[in-house]
Amino acid sequence: MALLDRLTDQDKTGLYIGGEWRSASDNHIITVRDPATEEIIAEVASASTADAADALAAAAGVGAGWAETAPRRRSEVLRRAFDLMLEREKEFAELITRENGKTLGDSMGEVRYAAEFLRWFSEEAVRNRGEVYQAPSGDKRVVVLNQPVGVSLLVTPWNFPLSMGTRKIGPALAAGCTVVLKPASDTPLIALALADLLEEAGCPPGVVNVLPASRSSEVVSAMIADHRVRKLSFTGSTEVGRILLADAAKRVLNTSMELGGNAPFLVLADADLDAAIDGAMVAKMRNAGEACTAANRFYVEAPIAEEFAARLTAAMGALRIGSGLDPDVDVGPLVNEDTRRKVGDLVDSAVAENANVMTGGSALPGRGYFFLPTVLADVRPDSAILSSEIFGPVAPIVTFDDVEDAITMANDTEYGLISYVYTRDSGKGMAIAEALEAGMVGVNRGLVSDPAAPFGGVKQSGLGREGSHHGMAEFLEPKYIGI
Repeated sequence: MALLDRLTDQDKTGLYIGGEWRSASDNHIITVRDPATEEIIAEVASASTADAADALAAAAGVGAGWAETAPRRRSEVLRRAFDLMLEREKEFAELITRENGKTLGDSMGEVRYAAEFLRWFSEEAVRNRGEVYQAPSGDKRVVVLNQPVGVSLLVTPWNFPLSMGTRKIGPALAAGCTVVLKPASDTPLIALALADLLEEAGCPPGVVNVLPASRSSEVVSAMIADHRVRKLSFTGSTEVGRILLADAAKRVLNTSMELGGNAPFLVLADADLDAAIDGAMVAKMRNAGEACTAANRFYVEAPIAEEFAARLTAAMGALRIGSGLDPDVDVGPLVNEDTRRKVGDLVDSAVAENANVMTGGSALPGRGYFFLPTVLADVRPDSAILSSEIFGPVAPIVTFDDVEDAITMANDTEYGLISYVYTRDSGKGMAIAEALEAGMVGVNRGLVSDPAAPFGGVKQSGLGREGSHHGMAEFLEPKYIGI
């Protein structure tokens, strides 16, 4: 692994603070394992609260200078980072696969997606437009400036370790904010590789700081409580999001939250079944189902339910399982044993409620955190598996007779990130999309994420939006001046 070897050989597996690589103050480390083999591939410094304070000092120390840097200059740094990432996409993809487990194909897709955020926000950096207009009273001009919010704490998950980093760093840097990135402890290496790339792209010392930490709760809570932090952007589970929001409330801290999902996938009787199966495979099996956007509940209209289940079973059963580094493999391992155990428990509970296992249904014996691609038919509408974010390669199918009932079941969740609808009737598809309680809806599409589109949810799936022009607005504060 060329990129992993380079990070190790150049002693870039430490904390990245103020443009320097260093050990943790108390010499703690994170052991990084390959999920396909369970072998240790690296040891990374694990930050303490003292290290976190140093990172915030570095970010705060250069904050004013970065905010005053010409937008074109900030844009050029991001654009250069985009170019460098694409030049090295294979190296980045291999590192993602070694650390996360996903297939090389999925990793290549993530690298390209991650790079697009750098390009998109390099273009948005020069488009921070304010407003000037006359007040209705006629006594003054209203001038509105959008100023950078300040030092931003970015907390990212393990399932898309590179693209979640660029989706936050890109708009923050474009807006003129300095950042401290706290990556997931399962996948710290890709975040350190990103820091190295941004430095090469011309990002000044202290503007981006990367702080791997296994003591996540302690370190993140300490930073949220620090007066120098002016923004928290978090991607992760709803459970953790609630805790961080409670901490942030003590300081009335500006927050953006991209939290959990429980995506329904509705297939109407008039749907193009070929397209629906293709979309289901994308929506369910990208990253082995370890995605907040993954189709979690399949609601299929009765006249086609049996055929849909049979065809989905054939497609899932044909997938090849193994190390993501093998280019012929379709499904890699889950990220760790805890995740695999949770998936297995959910499947077992559905089977105990008389769900029919069409294919899969169990973990794969041997080394690595593998779970067989699974289709469950005849799932009860009140089954526990339908109320949990599965985060694995499992597709539970519920049959419905009435579209209104399907919409009700789809909305019967605390989550509201994304939904999917398949129908040949475009008018019906739009009406259902409007009725679904979700921040995003894919109509006859199994993949909707796009750097140019606002990504985010409603209800307990989050606050705010990432991507599009909304993404940079999350790191800006409007200031009104009356003249």
